[in-house]
Amino acid sequence: MGVRVIWLNKIGLILKLGRLPFLLFGFLCFTNGALLAVTFNMPFLWDRFLGGYAVLLLAHLSVSYSNDYWDFEVDHYNQPTLFAGGSGVLVRNPELRPLAKKFGILLIILSLSLAVIFSFIYSSLTFLLIALFGNFIAWYYSAPPLKPSYRGLGEVATALSGFILPAASYVAICGYLDLKIVLFTLPFVIFMTSFILSVEIPDMEGDKKGHKNTFIVKKGRKIGFISIGLVGVLGTLSLMLLSLSGIFPGINFQLMALMSLFPTLVGLYLLISRTAKRERATKLVNWNILILVVFITVFDLYLLSGIISTYF
Repeated sequence: MGVRVIWLNKIGLILKLGRLPFLLFGFLCFTNGALLAVTFNMPFLWDRFLGGYAVLLLAHLSVSYSNDYWDFEVDHYNQPTLFAGGSGVLVRNPELRPLAKKFGILLIILSLSLAVIFSFIYSSLTFLLIALFGNFIAWYYSAPPLKPSYRGLGEVATALSGFILPAASYVAICGYLDLKIVLFTLPFVIFMTSFILSVEIPDMEGDKKGHKNTFIVKKGRKIGFISIGLVGVLGTLSLMLLSLSGIFPGINFQLMALMSLFPTLVGLYLLISRTAKRERATKLVNWNILILVVFITVFDLYLLSGIISTYF
């Protein structure tokens, strides 16, 4: 009985290490690209959607394990919050650190294996290239020798995921990459920048002690809040520009620009309320991340409602 309890506790820690709630944000972004493809009269096929998502799910999940492994030293200086500071599992249970690394590698191997199978079945080399790129960023985000999160490029790597996730599902459904999806992902890239800045703000002191050269470490929390506010404005402007492009008939980007005012106004509130104090700053960025999740959900629901109204 005692051994059983120990194993159950160990499994619980491994699951906690995976930070499963973060997968929701990735799923919402992934779904957006598939819905765009169907909006442009591509048939929605469950095998393509679920097969494509399985590849990205494994890659996304691997990030939690590999990041906690490579951020082990830094996380000793950070206190886990709702969205930042790592899971804290390895700091309290360092014996699980080798397992975290092996599991992260296993997830990447499985992701790439499924990507090869998917690309072979559906004759999509483009999907395989996106999967390779996504897994490359997932592993090397914190891993040497590249580790962009330590070299002042973590924001760029995270922003790129705003392209990778929707583009992967679009290509999974269509089989190809085109100008529509490239332009469509622009707001996602911008709002993903707001996301990573929000995640970095609570960890400023710990990241500095651990020599993690993030934007917030270099510029401070107040500049970070100003940046979040300005990024939100850029996100809304990008949606307005898409509405003027004429490339997306049938999609009311003016309405989506209006809906994006919610995260933008929250970002501007953060700009006005900017503070250098960690506790207050953490509460502010938690609200920003939550409203970003809500906005992406609304975006998905809008595209889905348009599809339903067309077919039914």
